[in-house]
Amino acid sequence: MVLDGFVAGLLLAGIAILALVVLTRILEERALSLPIFYLALGVVGFTLVPELPYPDPIEHADTAERLTELGVIVALMGAGLKIDRRVGWPAWESTTRLLAVTMPLSIAGAALLGWGVAGLLLPTALLLGAAIAPTDPVLASEVQVGPPGRNSPSYTDLDPGADADDGTGDVRFALTSEAGLNDGLAFPFSYLAVLIALVGYAPSRWLGQWLLVYVVYKIVVGVIGGVVLGWLIAVVVFRFSADSPLSRSVQGLEAVAGTLIAFAAVELVGGYGFIAVFVAALTLREYERTHEYHDALHGVAEMAEHLLMAAIMVLFGGALADGLLAPLTLEAIVVVLGILLVVRPLAGFIGFLGSDLEFRKRLVISTFGIRGIGTFFYLSWALNAAPFREAELLWAIVGLVVLVSVVGHGILATPVMNRLTEI
Repeated sequence: MVLDGFVAGLLLAGIAILALVVLTRILEERALSLPIFYLALGVVGFTLVPELPYPDPIEHADTAERLTELGVIVALMGAGLKIDRRVGWPAWESTTRLLAVTMPLSIAGAALLGWGVAGLLLPTALLLGAAIAPTDPVLASEVQVGPPGRNSPSYTDLDPGADADDGTGDVRFALTSEAGLNDGLAFPFSYLAVLIALVGYAPSRWLGQWLLVYVVYKIVVGVIGGVVLGWLIAVVVFRFSADSPLSRSVQGLEAVAGTLIAFAAVELVGGYGFIAVFVAALTLREYERTHEYHDALHGVAEMAEHLLMAAIMVLFGGALADGLLAPLTLEAIVVVLGILLVVRPLAGFIGFLGSDLEFRKRLVISTFGIRGIGTFFYLSWALNAAPFREAELLWAIVGLVVLVSVVGHGILATPVMNRLTEI
């Protein structure tokens, strides 16, 4: 019997969706995360059913870019909708430290490892650093904040820094807010790698354009666009109540609509859509802050992000089965271990120098910078935008970074967070 590849794909998709429902019920409080299961499902499925077309991210570069891009923006909306802290200082001090200090140091450290150890050319090494910069708001769900309104003593708490009083609030907020913003702030560094690859090393050829357009203009437009569109979407969402059976059947879908509108509108005027989506979600969350409809919005966003996460992780498993890691060298493996075990933890500790945060919380925040879908997006986007040498080796390095991060952090996240609540 010849198995049809399309039918086999439907079977694999059905198993993945059913597993999403069942495993969320049985894996709670267990040291195993959903992404690990989907990775294994992808490896097994694509190995046992050769009729399935292997998801080679180089051969199918456009598809890889668009699918991961969609996964990122949906995840950013979900992350923003569940953050209860009002934006301000000192409530967002940990986020500022992670973005202003830890993230650039992580990019520089990874780039130096890629250049000095793996022998990558400077633009390629810089691309590696930029690609591993984003942390993931979906794959790290065990260390993220909970649904809206569950992360502070009450919706109306006037303390902008209040969190769930179980010892994990500061950690969860820092990792969630970091993941929400560094997905967009990695873009300037990715553009820098692309510009150097296209026009050369001389700063006179790219520095002015990079600073004015890719750093200042695009970030400012992303922030302003996110605030404006988030407010407009909030006005529409909360002005009309869902009273009829039909309206109740589609409640919460505004989260998906808002994601697409914020991203596309800001991208059309040249801003960073990733930043706009997260800022729009924060703005939407702030509007009618105590309204119970926030639960519906977050529920739909979370469902969409889980489905996309499952699809991307299954395809990632398929790419692993197809030999994604085959180009790895010993030097490349050293680079991967250095990024995960040295660069991120050290950059995290440096970022929190002078902070009042407890040492154990600094340790967890610095260690759990989980890499995933955003990393896949930036690499596929840059490889589509400019010619980079050793693309296969880059994908192998990035693939191993995400694999080790998902498995290692996925196993450790739940016991580590439980330990924080006990101390």
